[in-house]
Amino acid sequence: MGSLSTIGIVTCRNPEIEHLDKHGYLFGHPIAHSLSPLFHQTIFDALGLNWDYLLLPSTDIGQFLNLIRDRRCYGSAVTMPNKVAILPHLDAMTPECSAVGACNTVFWRDSKLVGANTDTIGIRESFYQNAPDDVFRDKPGLVIGGGGAARSAVYALVEYMKCKTVYLVNRDPSEVEATVANCKAQGYGDGLVHVSSLAQAESLEAPGAIVACVPNCAPVTESEWEVRRIAECFFKKSRKGAMLEMCYHPVIWTELADIADRAGWIVIMGTEAMIYQGFEQARYWTGKDMADLPVQRVKDVIMEELIRVRLQTGPPKNTRRRHSLVV
Repeated sequence: MGSLSTIGIVTCRNPEIEHLDKHGYLFGHPIAHSLSPLFHQTIFDALGLNWDYLLLPSTDIGQFLNLIRDRRCYGSAVTMPNKVAILPHLDAMTPECSAVGACNTVFWRDSKLVGANTDTIGIRESFYQNAPDDVFRDKPGLVIGGGGAARSAVYALVEYMKCKTVYLVNRDPSEVEATVANCKAQGYGDGLVHVSSLAQAESLEAPGAIVACVPNCAPVTESEWEVRRIAECFFKKSRKGAMLEMCYHPVIWTELADIADRAGWIVIMGTEAMIYQGFEQARYWTGKDMADLPVQRVKDVIMEELIRVRLQTGPPKNTRRRHSLVV
């Protein structure tokens, strides 16, 4: 597929679909590194479906809407930078999609285009599938970072994991203010606490669940260093919990994951969130229950791909493992 850029909109040639019974897309840009096509094709193949999940490296909403109106389209995944831009074009939204204000999945119901946010499910299941419930039950949550990923994390911690208090740590106070305002407006932000200094972090109860939504970059500015110091303060508290590291590209073992691991925390890789949000997408598209989906086969395939990539790029600096990768 060749790509073209016109007046800031990235578009691409329409994928070939005539040989398929059904099809869907991954709509976003850039998306070449995504594991989602491998993930969903593994499901379709295991179910014996002549379906495909096609890359659509585009920001052209008009092109996308035209393509998914094809009667053979089961739906699509929507990723950055289109998660918010797609909202005005939906006929309906699931509760979590509306509350978070971002859509990563569309599907058809009764001829209506419905938007969902399965990122919230991916975050929830990452914890429940990889850490004992008592590690985070009835304890504060913590979200490091901002933007749509942070809102999804807050929603999962508050609505699914019942964290009455959620700490927010971010280098940009205005992003925290925007997150708090959005969550409060949607009815799940009353327990949010902006942690803006090391001294404040030292005075607070240890969280049981942390969701890290920041790139794998070493701190440079003073505000970035303060975020790192606050995170390390929480890691060093006597009671340990579980941290979900949402960043898994280009490496699956990040600097922040290493710090948490060394401090005694359960570290859950971002591939877990990708896998469980993907199974939720597959449920919408295929109508199958989790029990009918090839869960272990998909996990094995993703693990094989991660190992292949790791062999090409080299092992992480720290080879100790007290966490789950994708099993």
